[in-house]
Amino acid sequence: MAFDLDPGLAALLFAIGFVGSMISGMVGIGGSIVKYPMLLYIPPALGFAAFTAQQVSAISAIQVFFATLSGALVFRKGGYIHKPLVIVMGTAIVAGGFAGGYGSQWLPDSVINATYAVLALIAAVMMFFPKRADEGGGAAALAFNKTLAFALSLAIGVVSGIVGAAGAFITVPVMLVILRIPTRVAIASSLVITFVSSIGSAAGKLMGGHMPLWPSVVMIVASLIAAPIGARMSKKIGTKLLQWMLIALISATVVKIWTDLLF
Repeated sequence: MAFDLDPGLAALLFAIGFVGSMISGMVGIGGSIVKYPMLLYIPPALGFAAFTAQQVSAISAIQVFFATLSGALVFRKGGYIHKPLVIVMGTAIVAGGFAGGYGSQWLPDSVINATYAVLALIAAVMMFFPKRADEGGGAAALAFNKTLAFALSLAIGVVSGIVGAAGAFITVPVMLVILRIPTRVAIASSLVITFVSSIGSAAGKLMGGHMPLWPSVVMIVASLIAAPIGARMSKKIGTKLLQWMLIALISATVVKIWTDLLF
């Protein structure tokens, strides 16, 4: 479907991309939980042409790619990105994603959706568990259990690959509660991991031909502007507030997933 990108629709898409990308930069997740329903429902509600679910998914994928990249570049300057953590968890999530995506052909939709819904609910509950008390310092001297991190990330990647969705909102609670990673390091490292895992999905959507050109360009521009702003704000916001923001977004994700599953 072709879109005549008039100024009104362009401004609306920019606003949606700006909000989603700022949130992405602030809390270390892709922001799709915010952008997806906004892209799907707001344009037709305001009299513009409606995007299909495939088009919304494609626009979100390319937007997540640029939002996480630009947000991660801001955190890189602050010393919050933990490279060994990114390598271990990023490798496992990408490998698990490929395995899950390929293996999903043998699983019924009901099993796939139920598994993801349960995993999301666990992630939301985990955010209320005690987290690392020492939030000071950067990532340089941080130690973590690499075997546990790899195993957990592999599982997240498999389930995310099966469902065809990003697992960043599950990865961050795992970092905070199980691996005991400081909040800012978890957010910064999650942005890099999400960027790496988004490469394949963005490339696949682009090759699949479902990505509307000009709406995607507008969202990309919004991402490149807003995600660094969100990342800079994240450095100044208290860690408790960041954790509550994560709780709110992850809870919203859980509500959406369970609503889709049950209704």
